[in-house]
Amino acid sequence: MKFALTSVRTALLAACAVCSMMAAPMLSAPAAARDFRSADIHPTDYPTVEAARYVGKLLAERTNGRLGIKVFPNGALGNEKDTIEQLKIGALEMMRINVAPLNNVVPETMVTALPFIFRDTGHMRRVLDGPVGDEILAAMESQGMVGLAFYDSGSRNMYSAAKPYKTLADMKGAKIRVQQSDLFVAMIQALGANATPMPFGEVYTALKTGIVDAAENNYPSYESSRHFEAAKYYTLTEHAMAPEVLVFSKVAWDRLSKDDQALVRKAAKESVPYMRKLWEEREQKSKDVVVKAGAQIVEVTNKQEFIDAMKPVYDKFANTPKLQSLVQRVQETK
Repeated sequence: MKFALTSVRTALLAACAVCSMMAAPMLSAPAAARDFRSADIHPTDYPTVEAARYVGKLLAERTNGRLGIKVFPNGALGNEKDTIEQLKIGALEMMRINVAPLNNVVPETMVTALPFIFRDTGHMRRVLDGPVGDEILAAMESQGMVGLAFYDSGSRNMYSAAKPYKTLADMKGAKIRVQQSDLFVAMIQALGANATPMPFGEVYTALKTGIVDAAENNYPSYESSRHFEAAKYYTLTEHAMAPEVLVFSKVAWDRLSKDDQALVRKAAKESVPYMRKLWEEREQKSKDVVVKAGAQIVEVTNKQEFIDAMKPVYDKFANTPKLQSLVQRVQETK
């Protein structure tokens, strides 16, 4: 009996030893490869999509393939409102989004979308690359998002089907599609038109069927969406330069090690000049495409009347000491 018990005990100890030997390499093995999912409503060759892929390329190179990014363009994971919700609960790790849909949840982002807030592209980049930009990105964490970097989005201009909008009188009463942002609704209303908030993917049909008379966006979006087929007048109002932002899910972020967080931040920041170069090339290419297709590029008669009409928007939305301070710092940036 004693021999039998000893034999059983020996067998159990041997089994434990084997298990320990098998577990040892498992415990010391590197973490499994992981691809973060990133969403974008733009097409596969759009500069923001290419920039997100570039972030993934840098991560893969610097982690020997342990980390990477799989980008889902063309709204494959839903519209921007849908993907914000996915991001906040951790069902999606990363996304590119314009600041406009964030305006209602992260008030600081409104400063970057205010009409005529930036003097030109250089001014915008200096603001976003500096302390003001960092402060706005940091403000996103309270809403379940980690702001990583700002991307260019160019000047937003009006495009219309029936006639160009050279003056405020031309726009009076027009139905104009805007992003789902109270700020953008107020901007269009300040110009005397009727704002129609609508997901980007619905705009082409809305223009074709007359649900809206016009929309507003940059050259690459006007071209890649083929909105120029339904609205041939592209009027250079340059009323806003609302940037894009690359954001990460706070839920997913908190699961990363500090080292991996630093790697993601660094790769995102390094993607900014890469994206800007792509943007400049794409902006010119898109302009050439729409002009060749018959779009008419129109100058406004008097830009100052547009600027003056937008002043009440500042009073309504830059309405706290913090936002007023941010506006002042933007305006004081050389």
